[in-house]
Amino acid sequence: MNRREWIRTSTLLGGTLALSGSLQKLAAAPIVVKKTANSFQSQREIEESMAREWPNLKARLFANENPFGPSEKAKKAIEEALPTSYQYPIVHIDKLTKMIADQEGVKPEQVMLSAGSSSLLHASAIFFSKNGGSVISGDPSYDDLPRKAETLHAKWIKVPLTADHKLDLPAMEKAISADTTLMYLCNPNNPTGTVVETGQLKSFCERVSKKVTVFIDEAYIDYLDDPHGSSLLECVRNGQNVIVARTFSKLHGFAGLRVGYIISQPETIKVLQPYATGPVSISTTSLQAALASYPDKEYLAEALRKTKESKEYLYTVLKREGYSYIPSVANFVMFPLAMDAERFVQEMMKRGVGVRPWKYNGKEWCRVSIGRMDEMKYFEEAFKQLS
Repeated sequence: MNRREWIRTSTLLGGTLALSGSLQKLAAAPIVVKKTANSFQSQREIEESMAREWPNLKARLFANENPFGPSEKAKKAIEEALPTSYQYPIVHIDKLTKMIADQEGVKPEQVMLSAGSSSLLHASAIFFSKNGGSVISGDPSYDDLPRKAETLHAKWIKVPLTADHKLDLPAMEKAISADTTLMYLCNPNNPTGTVVETGQLKSFCERVSKKVTVFIDEAYIDYLDDPHGSSLLECVRNGQNVIVARTFSKLHGFAGLRVGYIISQPETIKVLQPYATGPVSISTTSLQAALASYPDKEYLAEALRKTKESKEYLYTVLKREGYSYIPSVANFVMFPLAMDAERFVQEMMKRGVGVRPWKYNGKEWCRVSIGRMDEMKYFEEAFKQLS
């Protein structure tokens, strides 16, 4: 099979599939994009703006990256991949797909790779919004998928979080209507850093997936003590109508290398393929790095240990200055401010520290991504001048 045929068969199968129910209707629907107000900046746009405006930050704490970088094994794999990087990465795509499928107990045809998870979130937004309908998410939560769906004439149903800042599963289930096409849950949730109890979420998915597709964004799952036991991949293995998204951008340190994937039922993967950039969007160097990093449990454990150490240091700083915070299971912490969030961010920037502003529950908040210990000390120094 030559390259053109391989790409064609791996990414353009949607129109010839024998689909069932709502998937069939969605696959046949046209795509219509509407313009949205320019006043809103997405999270990515804000982060890119900060990066451009403040290239010499002493502490880059606004992007939820792993500041400890890729593992040494991943770096070595990149170097070794350079001599053959002129070749298309088909073999490496197959290897990584099989490695993930074997580890997660699914078939290779249930795994779809892409350059980061953003393309896969966008593909899902496009496919599940082609007939309009509505997408349900928590509020606040990561909004890349639902906001994209909104540009495609879908309604975005935002369900407030619980009093302890977690996704409100009963309220989200109650929000389902006849026009709901997708249920989106970011768990652990961004920006609050909270996680829903696994048993409750599994029961939720078992019920709700019979009515509508459930998309679980597990970008931060690796920061949990038991990511395997906390994942909703069991729902996929049980044949439920669930999509689970994962990324190497967080604990693996691949935010700039760009590798992500989703796991779902084979039929779902096939109908989403025409709308994603697909695995050929991943460079050979990134694929080989992912092959080295995926099984590197020793590095992941060490990166997690250092993340927790920096996070505990941040907790101590906040408590010492008289601030409360939302206990986080992820690599960021959110806390309420005593001043305007935008002004706080600007003042921190002047001191060489980048953080994120947030408005939530009528209050001004700051989200701090966890950095290296030296970065957390820069945060402390700047924060004490403002607190």
